Amino acid sequence: MRVLTLALLLALGPQARAAEDFSHYWNGVWNAEGTLFSVEVTVTDGRVELRQLESLGFQWSSSAGRVAGSIIEFEVDYAGVSGVIRARLEDASTAIVFARTCMPDFMVVCVLARDRQARFRKVSD
Repeated sequence: MRVLTLALLLALGPQARAAEDFSHYWNGVWNAEGTLFSVEVTVTDGRVELRQLESLGFQWSSSAGRVAGSIIEFEVDYAGVSGVIRARLEDASTAIVFARTCMPDFMVVCVLARDRQARFRKVSD
């Protein structure tokens, strides 16, 4: 009986976690580890809004994104480049962020972002 219960928990565990609502974890100020770069994230009804707090002089814009479990995605435009940024929660105060798409891919920004990720830490709610 214990083996069957354990097998069911293991089989259902990922689905249960996927259905969990992580929206409230995203709300707050997030800082790119090792930099001054920071943004404020607000999630309302599954819609993600970003506000630049410290962009290190970079002028970028983002569209409203969406939440899917522990992942948020949003579009960003910067210096003639457009891309989709994906952030995944590691825990309630840490997220891994990377460019899921970046176009045109020959632009220096896209080349530098390829296969790179940044760790963001939540610094306040």
